[in-house]
Amino acid sequence: MADERSRLFHGRFFAMCGFSFVVFLSAFQLLPAAPFHIRALGGSWLLAGLYLGCLTYASAFTAPFTGALADRMGRKRMLVIAGLALCVLSLAYACAPRPWVILALAVVHGAFWSGLLSASAAYTGAIVPAGRRAEGMGYWGLASVAAMSMAPNIGLWILDQGWIWLCAETAALHAAMTLIAMRLPEAAPERRERHRGARSLVEWRVLGAAMALFLVFFGYGAVTSFVAPYARASGVSPAGLFFTFLALGTVVTRPFISRLADRVGYEKIIAPCLLLIAVGLVLLAFGGTRPWLIASATVFAVGLGSVYPVFSAYVFSRVPDDRHGAAFGSVLAAFDTGIGTGSIACGYVVGRHGFSAAFGTAAAVAALSLPCFLLVGRRLLRRDFSRDAG
Repeated sequence: MADERSRLFHGRFFAMCGFSFVVFLSAFQLLPAAPFHIRALGGSWLLAGLYLGCLTYASAFTAPFTGALADRMGRKRMLVIAGLALCVLSLAYACAPRPWVILALAVVHGAFWSGLLSASAAYTGAIVPAGRRAEGMGYWGLASVAAMSMAPNIGLWILDQGWIWLCAETAALHAAMTLIAMRLPEAAPERRERHRGARSLVEWRVLGAAMALFLVFFGYGAVTSFVAPYARASGVSPAGLFFTFLALGTVVTRPFISRLADRVGYEKIIAPCLLLIAVGLVLLAFGGTRPWLIASATVFAVGLGSVYPVFSAYVFSRVPDDRHGAAFGSVLAAFDTGIGTGSIACGYVVGRHGFSAAFGTAAAVAALSLPCFLLVGRRLLRRDFSRDAG
């Protein structure tokens, strides 16, 4: 165990990478495909956007609590429980006859999804060396990026064979990730937390500092729900082309940027990444043709691909180990609220004014993230958390 804690790459780290790959391979087959199925059931574009909105809002509102629960009950146990629940939910999606039933299932899905992500991030943060935390979180995150690069195209192809086939396949993937979680040893941090009241469940300063992530992931909500329909409407094939270049750009740049963040400081990396995300959305608003999609995805990848692991490492460096689940839950709350709001709001804009206007709106919102981080986020995260934890 001691040898593992001094090294970045070891058995448990690779197991968590495999777990993350399967998690996102299943999720990002379903997320871009669900809007098409809702439309096929007679739902509007607004309802199509509400699927991701319901899922992410449910995740956002429960994440601070499921993250704290993972700290208390054990991160491994949370991974197993959430994995089994998502397997059952995938099968339930196959039987849903109406759009509103799918949206109701998405709410339950989101609650277990928050527990899964908070527990997996906290588990990974506990097994990487503190001095290489951004690098470790970055490499771990590449597993999800690799899954995201192939999942939308696979999911849309399986959807063409039938919605039931897609749901059955994602259920099988959830079962596989549950088996991986069962084989993990528990990573139990030193217990230092003494608060047991409701106030201690949420890392409020982290939640406030993560408002910058809410603003940039507003745009990511629009991308996740509508970039594939945007590509199809523009005659681009495959429809998941944006996600492929997003993944490639992230794979190329994230290892370098994450290592740089550990050396020069997290704040110096977060700020330019926020700016690049807004620029990527501006490019997407200019057009949905192949050149614009590739250019947008490439710029977007440099910003989005690095800001999440670097911000997470920044937070973990400021919070006691036994509060990492709660801290990441607060980050996830901002992340998912942004995605859900972006999906719903941009679904409305798409229906009234078209795709370009929706992505332009997302770019304008994302542009606010930089002043938000510089004026608010840095001050909150620079304060001493240890006094509140004791």
